[in-house]
This record gives sequence, C-alpha cells and structure tokens, in this order.
Amino acid sequence: MDHLPLKDIPMLVSCINFLLRDEEFENLDQICFYFGMEREEMDSILASSGYAYRPEQNRVI
Repeated sequence: MDHLPLKDIPMLVSCINFLLRDEEFENLDQICFYFGMEREEMDSILASSGYAYRPEQNRVI
C-alpha cells in the first residue's frame, strides 16, 4: 500500500485496522510516520466521522 484513502473514511478505517491486525505496524503512530502524516491530523480525520484509535485494543473503532 503506497497511500491511505483519506477521502474514504470507512476504507481508511479498514486499511488502518488491516495494517495493525496483520502486524505490519505496531500502532497508529507508526502508520502515521510511515505515510508522512501528523498523528493529530489522523485523529482529526477519524474523529470527523466518529472514529477513534483505541490503543488498548490497537484498532480504530
């Protein structure tokens, strides 16, 4: 995957959870770093559609 689908929030959530589940990355911070995004920007994008990263579950819900 060379980019994240930032305009399609359900697909973005699916991609993030896929990358976390398959242990490509250990957490959302690593995903943001890899794709050149600030964590705050990602949190804002997710929150705008009612999603949030849950570190205790290591997934976006």
